[in-house]
Amino acid sequence: MAFTLGIGEQAPAFSLPATDGSTYALNDFSEKLLVIFFTCNHCPYVIGSDENTRKIVEQFDGKGVQFVAINSNSPNTYAEDSWEHMIERMDENKFPWLYLHDASQDVAEAYGALRTPHFYVFDADRKLVYVGRAIDTPRDHTQSTTHELVDALEELLEGKAVSNPVTNPLGCNVKWEGKDRKWMPPEACDLS
Repeated sequence: MAFTLGIGEQAPAFSLPATDGSTYALNDFSEKLLVIFFTCNHCPYVIGSDENTRKIVEQFDGKGVQFVAINSNSPNTYAEDSWEHMIERMDENKFPWLYLHDASQDVAEAYGALRTPHFYVFDADRKLVYVGRAIDTPRDHTQSTTHELVDALEELLEGKAVSNPVTNPLGCNVKWEGKDRKWMPPEACDLS
C-alpha cells in the first residue's frame, strides 16, 4: 500500500490548533477546493517558495479556494520548527493562509506527507484531485519553469479534470520524531 494518499481518496479528518489561536477541523472548510500543504519553518525549499505560495493564494482569493498549511515537523530535530517559532513566523510574514500544528504527526502520517512543501488539493467532496509540488524549483521560485499547482487549480475551476494530477514534491523530508533527520517511511516512494 502506498504511503501517500492516492487520487480519489478522501481527506482524512483532523482537528489542529492554528497560530491564530483557534482550532480547525477538516469540516470547518467549505470552499469548493481545499489546498492542504505540509510545510515548516526552517526548510530552504519552503523559505525559497513562500512568496510564490503567497502569490498563488492571492491569485485564487475569492475564487472558492481555501489554503491551509500544516507543520508536522518534530522540533526535536530542528528547534526552528517549534510552535513558538510558527507563531513568530506568521507574525513576521503575515502569510495569507492558516498555519496549523500537527504536534503528534498523526495528520502527516494519515496524509502521507513526504516533504516540505507537499501540496494536496481536494474537491468539494474532499476527494484528492491533485498531489505533489507547486513548482519545479521551490528552493528558488524565481527559476521555476512549471506551475503544477496553479495549472491544477485553474483546470478544476474551469470544470476540467486535472491533466497532471500526481507530481513528486520537492523539498526537505518531513522530520519524524525519534528518527534520523533524513529518514523516510519504508513505504514512501516517488509519486510519479
